Amino acid sequence: MKLHFDPNQQFQLDAINSIIGIFEGQPLNRGDFDFSITHASYLFQEGGIGNRLTLGEEQILENVKAIQERNELVVSTKLDGMNFSVEMETGTGKTYVYLRTIHELNKKCGFKKFVIVVPSIAIREGVLKNLEITFEHFQNLYDRTPVNFAVYDSRRVSNLRNFAVSNTIQILVINIDSFAKDENIINKPNDKLTGKRPVEFIQATCPIVIVDEPQNMETEIRRNAIANLNSLCTLRYSATHTSRYNMVYSLDPVKAYDLGLVKQIEVDSIVTENDFNEAFVRLEKLIAAKTKTSAKIKIDVNTKDSVKRKTVTAKIGDDLYDLSNKREIYKNGYIINGIDVADGFIELSNGETVFAGDTLGGLSDEVMKVQIKKTVEEHFSKERRFKDKGIKVLSLFFIDRVANYRAYDADGNPVKGKFALWFEDIYREVSGKDSYKGLIPFETHEIHNGYFSQDKKGKWSDTKGNTLADDDTFRLIMKDKERLLDVNEPLRFIFSHSALREGWDNPNVFQICTLNETHSELKKRQEIGRGLRLSVNQEGFRIQDNNINRLTVIANEAYEDFARQLQTEIEEDCGVSFKGRIKNKQERATVKYRKGFELDEKFKEIWDKIKHQTTYKVDYDTSDLIRKASKALNQMPEIKKAVIKATKTAIKFDDAGIVADIKTSYVTAFDGVFGIPDVLFYIQERTGLTRSTILEILLKSGRTGDVMINPQLFLDNAVSAVNDVLIDLMIDGIKYEKIGAKEYEMRLFEEYDIHVNDLTFTISKQDKTIYSNLVPLDSNVEYDFAGECETRDDIEYYFKLPSWFKIQTPIGTYNPDWALTKKNERTVYFVAETKSAGQELKTSERRKIKCGHAHFNEFEDVEYRQVSTVGELN
Repeated sequence: MKLHFDPNQQFQLDAINSIIGIFEGQPLNRGDFDFSITHASYLFQEGGIGNRLTLGEEQILENVKAIQERNELVVSTKLDGMNFSVEMETGTGKTYVYLRTIHELNKKCGFKKFVIVVPSIAIREGVLKNLEITFEHFQNLYDRTPVNFAVYDSRRVSNLRNFAVSNTIQILVINIDSFAKDENIINKPNDKLTGKRPVEFIQATCPIVIVDEPQNMETEIRRNAIANLNSLCTLRYSATHTSRYNMVYSLDPVKAYDLGLVKQIEVDSIVTENDFNEAFVRLEKLIAAKTKTSAKIKIDVNTKDSVKRKTVTAKIGDDLYDLSNKREIYKNGYIINGIDVADGFIELSNGETVFAGDTLGGLSDEVMKVQIKKTVEEHFSKERRFKDKGIKVLSLFFIDRVANYRAYDADGNPVKGKFALWFEDIYREVSGKDSYKGLIPFETHEIHNGYFSQDKKGKWSDTKGNTLADDDTFRLIMKDKERLLDVNEPLRFIFSHSALREGWDNPNVFQICTLNETHSELKKRQEIGRGLRLSVNQEGFRIQDNNINRLTVIANEAYEDFARQLQTEIEEDCGVSFKGRIKNKQERATVKYRKGFELDEKFKEIWDKIKHQTTYKVDYDTSDLIRKASKALNQMPEIKKAVIKATKTAIKFDDAGIVADIKTSYVTAFDGVFGIPDVLFYIQERTGLTRSTILEILLKSGRTGDVMINPQLFLDNAVSAVNDVLIDLMIDGIKYEKIGAKEYEMRLFEEYDIHVNDLTFTISKQDKTIYSNLVPLDSNVEYDFAGECETRDDIEYYFKLPSWFKIQTPIGTYNPDWALTKKNERTVYFVAETKSAGQELKTSERRKIKCGHAHFNEFEDVEYRQVSTVGELN
């Protein structure tokens, strides 16, 4: 399988352009044109080639302010160092964005040297995998511009000379722990490098440093290490910034969720009730104090009305029998004999030891068995639904002890742990049901496996995710990404260590189940993060259907507790409310179509009139384009000169290597002579207009002199202005025609699951619509509209047009809201777009509604209207 990448996702382009905009006015070193008075490259003693910034900090700050205002972010008052932050929710393509930003920075500014700093092995392997699978995609997008990427290897430091010397795009991926300390090899003089420290080859190039997950690198040592790379600037990408340095773009969890850029989230809660039949002890917390140490312990306590599970504070010598209000079950052996804060455990008088987070007693095993069963059942349900769509379903189990899945006998032979044994029993039971028989055509032992680190003897072992032993584990996970998506690959159920939670994911993870015997420190955002990406089919294309893209979390806690914790984390991390967006699986319902609706004459009447698919062509008057585009160029903001920052630096050599002593710094506007670019070709390549049309637009705009002030800034602004006018004219002159006998297929009317909420409309008159029970709606105006359709006698038939009923337009697809039949003196067939009265529409919405009018103009007896109530359909 080859994964495909959509180069036109607007939210990703916005993130990329927010970084490119920082350098607006920076002339190209190479590309469309060069400064005639500068060198194309910056040479060092070693013959290296580095990045060179000619913009001054004042101009950059103005650029940053403009970007922040446009993106509705807090406006910076000063740069405070060349650090810039981009916030993107997990699963929205953060790595793709910064890799493409590298290519754009090279294309627009000529920068060539880039260092990607990562905090862990897992994230490093994820970056490498993305570099591999996006390589051909970017080669096609950027005219096969030569690119070389590599991982820093302390055993091959001489490779850093190649990084410095090469005249092509160079991308170096390096783990922060490889250069954060003085004793790291990269920071020590090296005989192979004529006594220089390897890091000097990076420093000399003034690289653009990209920090992936910077919240993990906020200690003083790590911040200083990154600053020591002598970067031109530092770009920081994360979903959970702790320090928001000059934030230029933000796609927070709420925006990503509401825009459908990640999977919808639902929780299936597995909890016990009335589980008070054996002694329950959970050590929640140990407290070290000057006088006495104590422990927070959850136990079952007798109350006036019943037994309740409560947290009590206990010290050495306390008896849980007394603390539980004399519960008989704690009478013998439950005195606190010892509290060890250093190692994190308490010792009871019956000899039992309980570690922090651990539970003694209760139905923990039974709960986990139910969790596994729920996961397998949910998996089979989706496997059956998605089979004809070519979508592989994966389920992920996080566990905290490898021995629970794979153990070893006295002779060192691997044996199945209790989780593996439980799973296989449950899988055989569920797969044997009539509705699921033969659905997964593989043996039980083939469909599950574990991803764990190995010790020196090759045995799986518990690790923390940051050791050398984890390298192979992460490589396997990342290397298998495409293979795991192939329906012919048996593996469907993955067991992984909860310590390996960051840096990898798979788009077709639809179920996540955390099986922890100990208290989990796993954050909810980390837990769901492994399954948030939109799924892909067997051709490698992303699925955009919200009815498919639903992540089910099988949790051993109440839905309310899970939702509350996730909401709290998002508010703490991002300062936004996620309330109402996490769904309870118990409230899921299926939207069902009325049996035989497709044979209903009232349905057939309107469906036969609107079912034809169309294509379009555009027609506009060139003279009109020239007039409007030249006016738009005339009204562009003032084009400002590029500026040159000059810094006088004394270079000294000492035992530590090269030392820079900055003496003076000043900024001046650049008044040099430019090599004039091929202006017409630049604009033609980005608009598709003829050279003669572009020339006339430029001449009539009265702004041609601006190309001498700042060529790149003028060209970019001109392209944007012309394209905006062009799209408006194309839509004004759009003409649709039917594509022969091509129709929307009736088989696409399939039942699908929704979560019932205040906007779910319950059907009472089935004979007036295609549904038998529910209609899922998106807004209050749609809900009121559905109610009117049901109650009004003049509405004979109505239904919500499904999400796959899409009309092609020059700015993407358009899905109208309603189809309905209105009958008075005569019968009229309407397609309606519902918007609130007085609602101010976005430019893209207005343009798509115009296309809707043009599309349905080609359909006999069909009226297309934008309305807020049924009464407006006249």
